[in-house]
Amino acid sequence: MAYIPEKKKLESVQGKSKKDPSPKVGQPRMKMGWTIISVEHIHIPSVGRGTMKILALILLIICFTTFGCFEKVGSKASPYYPYEAIFNFGDSLSDTGNFLASGALAFPVIGSLPYGQTFFRHATGRCSDGRLILDFIAEAYGLPYLPPYLKLSKGQNIHQGVNFAVAGATALEAEFFYQSRIGKVLWTKDSLSVQLSWFKKLKPSLCTTAQDCERYFKKSLFVVGEIGGNDYNYAAFVGANITQLLANVPLVVAAITKVTNELIGEGAVEIMVPGNLPVGCSAVYLTLFRSPKTEDYDQNGCLKHFNAFAQYHNKQLKLALDTLSHNNPHVRIIYADYYGAAKRFFHAPRHFGFSSGSLKACCGGGGPFNFNNSARCGHIGSKACTSPSTYANWDGIHLTEAAYKHIAKSLIQGPFSHPPLRSSPFNIT
Repeated sequence: MAYIPEKKKLESVQGKSKKDPSPKVGQPRMKMGWTIISVEHIHIPSVGRGTMKILALILLIICFTTFGCFEKVGSKASPYYPYEAIFNFGDSLSDTGNFLASGALAFPVIGSLPYGQTFFRHATGRCSDGRLILDFIAEAYGLPYLPPYLKLSKGQNIHQGVNFAVAGATALEAEFFYQSRIGKVLWTKDSLSVQLSWFKKLKPSLCTTAQDCERYFKKSLFVVGEIGGNDYNYAAFVGANITQLLANVPLVVAAITKVTNELIGEGAVEIMVPGNLPVGCSAVYLTLFRSPKTEDYDQNGCLKHFNAFAQYHNKQLKLALDTLSHNNPHVRIIYADYYGAAKRFFHAPRHFGFSSGSLKACCGGGGPFNFNNSARCGHIGSKACTSPSTYANWDGIHLTEAAYKHIAKSLIQGPFSHPPLRSSPFNIT
């Protein structure tokens, strides 16, 4: 299979093109110049040359100390960077290598091609053909791709952010699933609370004093999720019905809210919490829960009941975040509407460039939606399409880089983050 990856294009908001907006770790983002006023340019009549220079020097001192006559050069032309770092928690929608590094599976398919083929040209541990929403957000704010926590090396500069997300992670503790007798289907035990413990362990390497941490986290974006989808997936895939899934929503929302609140206690003042995607449009649900009844599907071919469930989870999550925000007025808690952002290209795929559709997976082992549980993407019997950018769905469970790019754009440029994310110095193109 011959495939030419798409080139990364980013454009400065100010109109200047830039091939790689992400500064190297530890590299200053911009330099400020100064225009110095020369004494030769100050005219004072009717005095001797020596006296004139003395008077001019006195005027310069007065001007500098009183009004600040040094003019910054380039501050308007240089892009403004609202975030100095990003810290991410979540599951396979944002894992950049932690699952691979954990060794949870001996031969995980996400550790080899076709995963990673579109952009990186090799597998990175991302559950997609290329970049994720988190990667596009980092690019837009001029930050490097976040290194996975479990792959950090001694002495590595981590001050521009770290990723704690793990593919397969849940909001609830692993013990909950073992008590429910479905623990053996878990991909990982590295739940959201485990990821939080990693952050707490790393925190002394990020800042030492309370004042230092306050300044640093004031310019940091924390992302909690998407998380919770696997809590429902594991139960649904072993036979739980919608009613049983609904009973878990308060527990999942409470777990997400608890970790978000603990991050506030650690000093976070800007936190983005995404909701769940429209799972009724995913190839895995369309395959496993296929119905002979046309009334079970909406106009886009998605399963109504599962999308309604995702919306219910999102509604409860938003209500919990509103309460948390009310109790912490000094903190910006941003709800990221993944559902609304993704529903657009499930409704009108061709409008977003998905000429091959949005329901059928690019990589899979056949079937109406190219999802075969016995021949999943990367396994024997599966095959990847030649043009992933024309598909919204990558492997039946996760989306393509192209789909994630549209979601990221809609979060940064609007209107699917509430309140809006801060303006980014670079556009996603």
